[in-house]
Amino acid sequence: MIHCQDCEFFHCNEGGEVSFGCDPFRNVKEPHCLMKWQLIKINQMVASYQTTLEYYRKLAPLQEKMFKVMEQEIDDMSESEKWKSSEEDEDEDEEEEAADGKLW
Repeated sequence: MIHCQDCEFFHCNEGGEVSFGCDPFRNVKEPHCLMKWQLIKINQMVASYQTTLEYYRKLAPLQEKMFKVMEQEIDDMSESEKWKSSEEDEDEDEEEEAADGKLW
């Protein structure tokens, strides 16, 4: 089994950052290389998912504040429109009373 350090597709820079030039569809040397490549990709996906979760955790308090403000605005709008419905209800009541008086 070839170790990654000995492979021509292995690259390491001065900072110790490792990169792989191998492509599982073109230049896999051994079956173990494919398993290692899969592990690397899974690790990258998990790191990306964790970054996304961290971003969402930062946004959560802002979203909560925004929802509270929106709820308050909706309640204020409903309260400001309440007078319309009370007037309409009174008009309907008066019309019903007038209609009841005409029938009897």
